[in-house]
Amino acid sequence: MEVQGKVKLIGETQTFGSNGFRKRDLVVTTEEQYPQHILVEFVQDKCDLLNNYQVGQDVKVNINLRGREWVNPQGETKYFNSIQGWRIEASQGAAPAGMPEVPPAQAFEPAKNLNEEDHDDLPF
Repeated sequence: MEVQGKVKLIGETQTFGSNGFRKRDLVVTTEEQYPQHILVEFVQDKCDLLNNYQVGQDVKVNINLRGREWVNPQGETKYFNSIQGWRIEASQGAAPAGMPEVPPAQAFEPAKNLNEEDHDDLPF
């Protein structure tokens, strides 16, 4: 699965417990009619993937949905979901895969030797 949008926030790396578990948050705002602010967690060695990104940048994030069960001290079972990122890449509004890139208009040479009186023989 993937999430595409603009980076809204990149959190600092946090370390938890005696075993040194690391976590870093990223918030991506989707670009659709009703934008969503999606919190994506990067854990352990994946925290470092965020070092080269900044707020405002367009990104594509590959994610996994994670779910877990927890029983509280009163014996009630609770369920929690999280979104974990495992890859991130910059996206500059590139054309979809398989579509050729079109050079900007100024890259074309202007037409020369046009005769305004030349007419083609098309009926329309």
